Amino acid sequence: MNSVSVTAAGSFAGRTLIILNPHAGNDDEARMRRRLGGAFAARGAAFDLVATEHAGHATELAAEAARLGYRAVAVCGGDGTLAEAATGLAGTVTPLAIIPRGTANQVAQNLGIPRGLENAVEVAVSGVVSAIDLGRINDRAFALLAGAGYDAAVMQSATRELKERWGFGAYVYAAVKEALTAGPRRFRITADGRDIEVEAVSVMVANVGELFAHWLPIRFSLAPRPTSAWRDGLLDVVIVAPRNAPDLAAILWRSASRRVAGSERLLHFQTHEITIDADPPIAVQVDGDPAGMTPVSITVMREALRVFIPA
Repeated sequence: MNSVSVTAAGSFAGRTLIILNPHAGNDDEARMRRRLGGAFAARGAAFDLVATEHAGHATELAAEAARLGYRAVAVCGGDGTLAEAATGLAGTVTPLAIIPRGTANQVAQNLGIPRGLENAVEVAVSGVVSAIDLGRINDRAFALLAGAGYDAAVMQSATRELKERWGFGAYVYAAVKEALTAGPRRFRITADGRDIEVEAVSVMVANVGELFAHWLPIRFSLAPRPTSAWRDGLLDVVIVAPRNAPDLAAILWRSASRRVAGSERLLHFQTHEITIDADPPIAVQVDGDPAGMTPVSITVMREALRVFIPA
């Protein structure tokens, strides 16, 4: 961790490692460094700060911080950076603190982490630690969800340039753009030993209970009990299979009404592990970041990550 300034004595036990994604948010890196440093210093909290330099860097930094015995790792970035850090911290005793700076910040919204920097740092310094589940896809952990199909196409279309220019509007644009060409695919799914074949536009595997918290006047549920989805030891699988525009509208209404079961066009079940394949192969996303193509295997890791939440 040669890019982190450390104390001469090499003591990390009382320090927080801040991992900053310099490309997230609208503030420039120098200003964000000053704001973060001032917020931690004002609370008498010792810290080291390092910026990510490439994809996967947050995983490396978080794993090293856990090995060195840091008090905590604080991620200042979006859901993708958070997922990388969670991969490095999964199964360790080092807790994660979240300082939202991305476009959607859905993990923070679901956990009740404040969006404002000062209040988020207060949680990082004085909050309580709670264990949550994680999903694992290939060698990567995720806190929010993984998906194959339409949702992954939307994430690919919502490029960094669009998000920097339009913020959350980039996702709206991408959703409309991809909806014009989205069509059903034949999915082959194996979940806890059960085989399923279905024509669908998207298969989502969620660790979190809701999407689009804060950004829209309604929240779209991915689990029957959103507030407990984080720590139930199960993944919520949502299969979206509309035949036409009215079907899609009905699906959105059911989800917003927290009725994610009981419809042949919106299928829901829970599982410990799942394999998803499609013919032809289709794009996959993890916590908003592109993650290759099907087939993929996903498992749940029970209470694998310790996270600071408001006291």
